[in-house]
Amino acid sequence: MSSTVLPATRTARKVANRGQAQSDPASDWDAGDRSARHLDRAPGEKTPFLVALGERVRALRARRGLTRKALAQATSVSERHLANLEYGVGNASILILLDIAHALQCPMAELLGDVTTRSPEWLMLRALLAERDEATLRRVRVAVGEMLGTGGAHGQGIRARSSRIALIGLRGAGKTTLGQMLAEDLDFPFVEISREIEKLAGCGIGEIQALYGHNAYRRYERRALEEAIQIYPEAVIATAGGLVSDIATFNVLLAHCTTVWLQAEPEDHMRRVVAQGDMRPMTASREAMKDLENILAGRAAFYSKAELRVNTSAQPLPDTFRILRAEVRNALDLPS
Repeated sequence: MSSTVLPATRTARKVANRGQAQSDPASDWDAGDRSARHLDRAPGEKTPFLVALGERVRALRARRGLTRKALAQATSVSERHLANLEYGVGNASILILLDIAHALQCPMAELLGDVTTRSPEWLMLRALLAERDEATLRRVRVAVGEMLGTGGAHGQGIRARSSRIALIGLRGAGKTTLGQMLAEDLDFPFVEISREIEKLAGCGIGEIQALYGHNAYRRYERRALEEAIQIYPEAVIATAGGLVSDIATFNVLLAHCTTVWLQAEPEDHMRRVVAQGDMRPMTASREAMKDLENILAGRAAFYSKAELRVNTSAQPLPDTFRILRAEVRNALDLPS
């Protein structure tokens, strides 16, 4: 393994110059713009991230009772390069950081400063939960939610299920169509989060993404969901397909809504999106289908946290609605 640790400022200027040549300022308004400012520094000026990284390496080394020389002997990194790293002027590769983390007997997350490693209590919690299975972790999450007052499991013990029905799933699952039908049947308001986002922003979803970036869109999404929860004690809510990728927002949804995962086969997702008038997937249909399958596979573990699920590919729309209606009414203890 190479032990080269390049000076941070020289590498940073190269990356910054490359980014300025290729970047689209409109799409980089949010996270990307902050990254550019982070890298574009005067010669000799230290990068805060690298300074903090060096401080963590030094603190972890001290916690383990290792001298810099001993750490160098335990890794493939020279003592001089370790000194550069600890003083915030060395930009180490991922493999070198992995080698250092192994020698310091700590997870890479702790070396990089993940929030769950920033105090002894966090570290002890990580250790307690590290080898637990999904079912145990879910019970812990629910118990913590109840303890903190941020919500736990619906319909368990004395707690009734929420009368806010949130439909989750990938685009084309049927959230809008079935959601409107269900809202009419229950005589609940129908709330489509995408439309609420557009109202808050004063422009379309595409414009939000282009002008302000993905992170800004997620902030609008969180605000739209929180407002819907505050305004409507009873509602059918159609969420955006990617909401589950923002863990904090998804936690809010799970805590305050009865969730239903509308599942569908990838081919049905694609067919329904095209039927809605969006022809973009057809410009590269093979690649689009593969991308859709990958997205579905990546989100399935989060969608599966829903309390109920209905397969919308298994039968025609009227039959699917009857199944959804029966599931929801049973969950809310309403007459069929």
